[in-house]
Amino acid sequence: MENESINELDIYDFDHTLVPFDSGTRFIIYCYVHYPWCLLNLPVIAVGGIMLITKLISFTTFKQSCFSFMRLLPRERAIKGFWDKYAPRAYPWFKERERDCVIVSASPDFLLNEAKERLGFDRLICTKHNAKTGKILGENCRDEEKVRRLKEEYPDAKIIDVYSDSYTHDRPIFSLATGKTVHIEKGKRVEFDYKKVYGEK
Repeated sequence: MENESINELDIYDFDHTLVPFDSGTRFIIYCYVHYPWCLLNLPVIAVGGIMLITKLISFTTFKQSCFSFMRLLPRERAIKGFWDKYAPRAYPWFKERERDCVIVSASPDFLLNEAKERLGFDRLICTKHNAKTGKILGENCRDEEKVRRLKEEYPDAKIIDVYSDSYTHDRPIFSLATGKTVHIEKGKRVEFDYKKVYGEK
């Protein structure tokens, strides 16, 4: 698909920004509760966690191991059931947006594609996975990778407002704002001055 020519966009992170939880983590827990045979994957996560702490594997590899239980799931039913429960918890102020937006998230595409339909995202950029195996395809969509993906998919768009809950991880996308930079704090939108938080771009 060719990149669209878009004049202006707002950027939103997803987890803890539009919803009050980390969707990937919450989905894993949901699956363990509703499909308990997925608990067979816990030793894989435990070993992966140790290897991550000891720097034997990357965070991306660890994240991949966390979703390796996907092959055990009735996938579509699990995803729909998850969003039946959690989509109503999205913050209602998102519906007040004034211009086209793109959600940029590290969460899995197989999970957020359904959220996009439910919550009415205009556009979505997130981590690509093999939905059957949980394997990550390409790079985990976080930090500078968010900016790279944005520029790849919308090279001519002017970024106006940027919303995220993370000062730490989302400086790269905050730096793109030509309008407002907005930190999400317990569901509330708090506008801040980029220069006072980070200094010059």
